[in-house]
Amino acid sequence: MTDTSPWVQPRTSLFTDHYELTMLQASLHSGAAQRRCVFEAFARRLPDGRRYGVVGGTGRLLEGIMDFRFSDAELGFLERTHVVNRETLDYLANYRFTGNVYGYAEGEAYFPNSPILIVESTFAEACILETYVLSVLNHDSAIAAAASRMTTAAHGRPCIEMGSRRTHEESAVAAARAAVIAGFASTSNLEAGLRYGIATVGTAAHSFTLLHDTERDAFEAQVASMGVGTSLLVDTYDVETAVRSAVEIAGDKLGAVRLDSGDLIEQAHWVRELLDELGNVNTRIMVTSDLDEYAIAALQSAPVDAYGVGTSLVTGSGAPTASMVYKLVSHTDDDGREVSVAKASKNKATVGGRKYALRRLDERGRATHEIIGVGHRPHDDGNDRPLLEHFIVDGELKPGWTGPEGVARARERHAASLAELPSSVQRMHRGEAAIPTVYEDN
Repeated sequence: MTDTSPWVQPRTSLFTDHYELTMLQASLHSGAAQRRCVFEAFARRLPDGRRYGVVGGTGRLLEGIMDFRFSDAELGFLERTHVVNRETLDYLANYRFTGNVYGYAEGEAYFPNSPILIVESTFAEACILETYVLSVLNHDSAIAAAASRMTTAAHGRPCIEMGSRRTHEESAVAAARAAVIAGFASTSNLEAGLRYGIATVGTAAHSFTLLHDTERDAFEAQVASMGVGTSLLVDTYDVETAVRSAVEIAGDKLGAVRLDSGDLIEQAHWVRELLDELGNVNTRIMVTSDLDEYAIAALQSAPVDAYGVGTSLVTGSGAPTASMVYKLVSHTDDDGREVSVAKASKNKATVGGRKYALRRLDERGRATHEIIGVGHRPHDDGNDRPLLEHFIVDGELKPGWTGPEGVARARERHAASLAELPSSVQRMHRGEAAIPTVYEDN
């Protein structure tokens, strides 16, 4: 990670849905707005073919919760459009989250029904966070899960995130962050580098070659400007001719050649042979071109040194959302007693009560179960690992979970969490989540 300049978090209060504010208004009218509540974010299931998910976006979310305020501009809009009444506007003018937020550390693996985020506060404070919580966690967790599958398939070969042009500009920054948490080495996105201290890389596209009168002219200009350690894109015209020209110009210190089209496996093999024949045994081969985790796995048989991944990554590799939900699981009644609540809806039932979680590990340190205590902390067998961190304490954000420090910490957590999972969980085949969730009631 590199140093980063300060970045101002945009106001997040209207990253929400209309009905959250009308619920607030009605609860203020009924008097229930100040009931202490517990909300829980979780995923009922994983996308088809996935055996685990990866928590992403927590650091961004925590920053946003701390900046969840209503300025004159937001309040004026709500008043002009008659979204809420005067009583609600007065409440929102002084809004500040004062509760507690717990959750799985960012980068952690999760499974169906894992209590990924727990918000404890009044109904008024917690209910209006729903859309913002889900929009951040659903997007970033989907990207992190896809990235984890890709880095696992790469078996230690570096992956580079380069999908900015395939998604919304702010989603691109979030995707780069989530990818690095799940093991990507770097990104092409400069804004992600600024905000989160992520290493950025990039050299030239086909347009640079096409700009010049000849491919050789383009290579000479790039090497003269960037040095022999640069990476040259060699498939604009004829790959063999380009590789030979690149070696003639840069010599045996040429950093890398990039392949972006055609049969990448076949090309990588003969380009490697050609480079070695020309004396460039240390020149690396990077491949791009619509890669996903399956293409990366197939390329394991080829002499490839790095992968550049774009579209598939920033769209979650077929699963653009983690399908998380945010549900009320308990609240106090008028006498201050805690009441567990749950939905009984068909296919959407929930488990009421405040949750506690730990991961059961065997004698080798491998995960076997997710143990969820309902209303109490589950029994620890001695080797088990508690999963819930306390991020926000009575409205105060604990340090270390946001910014570049949070990204570095989440990356370490992901590597450690993945090391706990049996190899069967990481395989890219269809099947149910291999780590079952077990509830412990009082």
